Amino acid sequence: MNIKLIAIGKTDNKNMQALITDYTKRLGFYIKFEFEVIPDLRKVKNLSETQQKEKEGELILAKTQTSDVLIVLDENGKQTDSVAFSNYLQKHMNSGIKTLIFIIGGPYGFSDAVYSRANGKLSLSKMTFSHQMVRLFFIEQLYRGFTILRNEPYHHR
Repeated sequence: MNIKLIAIGKTDNKNMQALITDYTKRLGFYIKFEFEVIPDLRKVKNLSETQQKEKEGELILAKTQTSDVLIVLDENGKQTDSVAFSNYLQKHMNSGIKTLIFIIGGPYGFSDAVYSRANGKLSLSKMTFSHQMVRLFFIEQLYRGFTILRNEPYHHR
């Protein structure tokens, strides 16, 4: 199985990007992982929130295949702990799917089209985090999930 993370907008903070790169490399020992960034929309001043979400949604959906399983990272999604998340990953790996895609939306969330296409919603916390922090937190949780599945000591440091 391949895992892909799609996010809107680049990470400006070099320290944050260094940590994302570090965990992305670590994930490579466990699974094929790809992190794809869709550039921020240009000329959004004339767009409503809904129009912006729709345009971002079109860009997101263009990066997917019909056979992919899409999970949106959404504040209203299911919350889980790290061990349950590792089991969630294992369940998807056992199901025989080819690609599992997690999506971080833009500043206003997701379009109705993305929600309709999604196979599930997952929340990292009830707290609100910047989109850049969510990237790091999520990639770290993916890494943690695989160390849990392999019974490696990282989870209890």
